[in-house]
Amino acid sequence: MLRRMLPAFVLGFVGFATSFGAHIVAVNLPVYAEQVGIGTAMIGLLIAAYDFAEILAKPAFGVLADRQGMKKTMLAGIVIFTLSSVFYPFVSPRLLIFVRFLQGLGAAGLSAVSLALIGAYYSDRRGSAYGVYNAIKGSGYVLSPIIGGLIVSRSNFSGLFLATAAIGVFAFLISLPLPSVQAEPVGGTLHDDDDFSIKSLGSVFREPLLAKWYAIIVVNMFFVSILFGFLPVYIHSLGYKAVHSGLILSVVALSYLLIQPVAGKWADIIDGELTVRTGLLLSAFGIMIAPFLRGPALLIVAALSWAGVGIVWTNSDVVVSRLARAGHLGATMGAAGSFKEFGDMVGPILIGALSQAFGLRAGFVAGGVAGLLLFALIFRSPKSGIPRA
Repeated sequence: MLRRMLPAFVLGFVGFATSFGAHIVAVNLPVYAEQVGIGTAMIGLLIAAYDFAEILAKPAFGVLADRQGMKKTMLAGIVIFTLSSVFYPFVSPRLLIFVRFLQGLGAAGLSAVSLALIGAYYSDRRGSAYGVYNAIKGSGYVLSPIIGGLIVSRSNFSGLFLATAAIGVFAFLISLPLPSVQAEPVGGTLHDDDDFSIKSLGSVFREPLLAKWYAIIVVNMFFVSILFGFLPVYIHSLGYKAVHSGLILSVVALSYLLIQPVAGKWADIIDGELTVRTGLLLSAFGIMIAPFLRGPALLIVAALSWAGVGIVWTNSDVVVSRLARAGHLGATMGAAGSFKEFGDMVGPILIGALSQAFGLRAGFVAGGVAGLLLFALIFRSPKSGIPRA
């Protein structure tokens, strides 16, 4: 069994490189902001640059994977990601946004194709394989704040990029023995939640139920961007050192990982839409309350917000896959992945600008209120009879 799942472990670590690389920098941007002298609006742009690059590059990497082979394309993405990480310590700190964009280009290739390879390698036990993949990738969200805090406290901000590059090199080396396969033809049933095409996006407007759930994904990722991008800024403003901030962020993010398998069972037993509504409300109210708290109360509320995100993340993927038309599961899940990136990109820009203009608390409250307004708009119609597995 362990040997059979070995490729899933390897590909999970490839996915870990993206989650670790994205968030080890994002959670330490308050330190960078103090050193360089930028405001919260620029922090939002620095976070968004990574996601914007992924949105742009995913279609190109998808075509390249189909024509040149999936493994080769994934390795190319790892190389771009690693070289761009090595680049930062040797340039002006003012070029960080350019470096983040290059990292995002590489991340687009390695994240999209690693998910596709799981589908290609595992015609059976695919659910177990994706479970292994997502567990390992998700651990990057938990470990990066702790490791990043230690690096910044004992070294400097540039050290974050050298650590990310080391992860990239290791991911490249352990991926070399993986068997080479060609991607499935367009219209196959790959469970690739990172594939994207103009056609799959257009189908959203022809299928109202899918449009509704893609909107839910965008709102959820909007909340993710606040928690990952600006909760660190608030914690830093309370006077915590980088290592303590990292520990706090890792503890609260752990709830995101632990809730997901439980949330999936809730969707089967209770109702997918009901659990998603609960998760969105939990995140929205937690985000509005968090900037008025400190100490244990802040930890509890932040953890509940992260749990809400995890509930929606798991259940929205489950529901979207059930609503997909026969023969269009890959395209449907691919569009869902692209909307995740879109929400993750827009959130930091909006909250950064609001926080810059009106203060950090106002940014958090506005983000929560905006989420609630979107929640009311999305769920203005009666419940939509989600088919169960």
